[in-house]
Amino acid sequence: MTERKPPGLPFESWVDHQIRDAQQRGEFDRLPGAGEPLPEGLDSTYDELWWIKRKMAREGLAVLPPALALRKEAEDALAAACAAPSERLVRKIITEINVKIRDMMFKPPPGPPLGKKPYDVEEVVREWRQRRAAATGDAPGTDAPESEV
Repeated sequence: MTERKPPGLPFESWVDHQIRDAQQRGEFDRLPGAGEPLPEGLDSTYDELWWIKRKMAREGLAVLPPALALRKEAEDALAAACAAPSERLVRKIITEINVKIRDMMFKPPPGPPLGKKPYDVEEVVREWRQRRAAATGDAPGTDAPESEV
C-alpha cells in the first residue's frame, strides 16, 4: 500500500507524514525484534559466510574435521557408558565406538590425526562395576557379569 508523494510537498515532510500515519494505524506495534538490542557482531568485519554460520548456530550444528568429530563422539560414548544402567549396555556402547575408531585408524581421512586408540572394553566394564559398587555400597567385584552383546 504505497502512496505517491503529493507534488509540491517536501520529501522529508512526506516521509515523516507516512511514518506518523503508520504509527497511528499501529503498524509498528508488534514488529519482531522491536525493543530488543541489536544483534552482536555488527561492528565486526564483513564475512561472506555470515548467513551459513548464523543458520548453523541456530540449528545447533557444528562442522569439525572427521577425526575431531570422532574424538568428541568417543568422549561422549565413554561418558554414556559410565552412566549406562547395565553392563551389557556398557559393552555395546564401547564396542560400537571402538569399531568407528578402528575404521578411522586404518582409513584416516584428511585433516588432523585421530590420536586415539580403541577403548579396552574389559577395563571400562571394570571401572563401571567399581563406580556402581561405590554408589550402591557393595563390595567391588561381587556383581555377576552380565552376558556380552
